[in-house]
Amino acid sequence: MKKNKAHMLSDKELRSLQMVLLEMLLEIDRVCKENDISYCLSMGTMLGAVRHGGFIPWDDDLDIAMMRPEYEKFKEACKRDLDHSRFFYQDCTTDPHYRWGYARIRRKDTEFVRLGQEHMKMRTGIFLDIFPMDSSPDFAPLRALHSFYCFILRKLLYAETGRKSSRTAAFRVWYAFLNIIPHTWVLRRIEKLSMKRKETKLVRILSFPMPKGRTSGYLRKWFEDLEDIEFEGYMFPGIKDYDCFLKFNYGDYMQLPPPEKRMCCHPAAKFRLPPDTNLDETFKLDV
Repeated sequence: MKKNKAHMLSDKELRSLQMVLLEMLLEIDRVCKENDISYCLSMGTMLGAVRHGGFIPWDDDLDIAMMRPEYEKFKEACKRDLDHSRFFYQDCTTDPHYRWGYARIRRKDTEFVRLGQEHMKMRTGIFLDIFPMDSSPDFAPLRALHSFYCFILRKLLYAETGRKSSRTAAFRVWYAFLNIIPHTWVLRRIEKLSMKRKETKLVRILSFPMPKGRTSGYLRKWFEDLEDIEFEGYMFPGIKDYDCFLKFNYGDYMQLPPPEKRMCCHPAAKFRLPPDTNLDETFKLDV
């Protein structure tokens, strides 16, 4: 099976990509402040804020999180207040070909197609992930069932990608079989699951895996007890108890990975920056 080659970003391209992501984060921050919506930096973005004061130098994405009610408020606010000349709010309601159970903000007039997803029909462009945090059962046996259900739903959503990009023919056939199930049906199951909003101690992203080796959810209080943290010279809401959150996610998070593992998370098959980008003006990268 012939595969496309990844576009290897130069240091200047990577830094310019990060500045586009920062532009999107500033727009999200503006919309959230105008509409009294709570959100926070999350995942590797939170790690970058703590360890580097901004992006992890080799990182090519940006993640934020919102509790489900805030997430739904944000979606409605974007219809009114997002700068639609530059940005596009993407989920299954704004793009019928979009397959993931969380939203993205896309930068218009750009291109970013992840390697292995060239065949997918959803709108493309440099993107920022917005993760909704939903209740996870506190009772361990129920949480195990809940986690398994989330795993199944996630694999069903991934089937459109997996049927083309999986490494083995057996998995490609398996995902092709799973892809018979309409992704709209799967997304409705996730929506129904998200409506169970009992105030549990634990939360998780329903359509995204937990950190490797973790079977429990995240503490709800991590995403509700926030304080501002510096990121690329700006102040954004972050997780106040970042030490516990980052240890849960990454272990010894202040230890840099070896040089050979410092690479972009999302290899791109197609990549294009905004047409007015000046690579020399945006370049400033310290590892």
